[in-house]
Amino acid sequence: MPVARRARPGSRNKRLAPDQWAGWSDEQLLELRLCDLDLAIEGTPVAECIERLSGELAARGIGFRPHFWLSAEWFSPDGVPGIAVPFYLAHSRLARLELNQMLEVEGGAQDWCMQILRHETGHAIENAYLLRRRPLRQKLFGKSSVPYPDWYTPKPYSKRFVLHLDRWYAQAHPDEDFAETFAVWLQPDSEWRERYKGWPALRKLEYVDQLMHTLAGKPPRVASHEIIEPLSELRTTLREHYRRRRAHYGQVHPTFYDDALGRIFSDSAHHAANTHAATFLARIRKEARRKVADWTGAYQYTIDQVLGGMIDRCRERNLRLAVPEDQARHDFILLLTVQTMNNMHSGRQRVAL
Repeated sequence: MPVARRARPGSRNKRLAPDQWAGWSDEQLLELRLCDLDLAIEGTPVAECIERLSGELAARGIGFRPHFWLSAEWFSPDGVPGIAVPFYLAHSRLARLELNQMLEVEGGAQDWCMQILRHETGHAIENAYLLRRRPLRQKLFGKSSVPYPDWYTPKPYSKRFVLHLDRWYAQAHPDEDFAETFAVWLQPDSEWRERYKGWPALRKLEYVDQLMHTLAGKPPRVASHEIIEPLSELRTTLREHYRRRRAHYGQVHPTFYDDALGRIFSDSAHHAANTHAATFLARIRKEARRKVADWTGAYQYTIDQVLGGMIDRCRERNLRLAVPEDQARHDFILLLTVQTMNNMHSGRQRVAL
């Protein structure tokens, strides 16, 4: 995990209230710096989710509560028992910009937000009680000292890890494994004993269950309210912020799909009057990437890069529909799903951290 920058006492920026930029175009917003945004968590939907999280912790007898602040993205810094919340969740206009730039809003729906909050609370509670030092924790999950990779290759059918966030995130690093296991344990009505019966991951869940019972009523050993990389200190423009994120998640996939495209589309003179394949794929692009993302857990932005390559290839080969549109839609989404899953299983699919 990269080292986060700590807030500088006394630093001030002239920030702009939402009513000054909420009506701006995306192009205008992208020229703003993150530190120019005058935002707060209070009064937002994410604040309601934080309140709900507090209730879930109370129901489990856990007195610890993480502290929260706005930053560029979700994270819980090493050694700090708190959670950074991405700025775009503090205003609907910024959520729309996030959607336009990244094709999805991570944590934008209440259930998704709760999933992430439970996960980040797993990190925060490890920091609060210094749980990473415990020998059994290290034995079951691995050591936190293992370097964080830039990418990881998941094994989708492994039963050594719980399934909580998309992209088999528990497999990314020992700390993510613990946080995901904690999140499954904390989620109300998760029925984890039954769901993970016979899985090696059940031993980890039982350990978290026992551990949390021992912490009930105990004050945290680290009670700092330190804030790392607060929004007010981030001088990067929104344009540069999104350029970096797209570069990070925009993987290049193998393009071994010419034969498969040829079963749906054709360059034969027999189909010369039919719709261009590139035109058809552009029309179903949003539907296709959303469905494949739901089914595979891959990032929509990553899938969209593959889709763009396929559209370009159809245009280069002057392919046209060779089957009825309904069949073409079904067959193409299936092709894109298989392509994505094959990359994951073969190790060619690397998930960006």
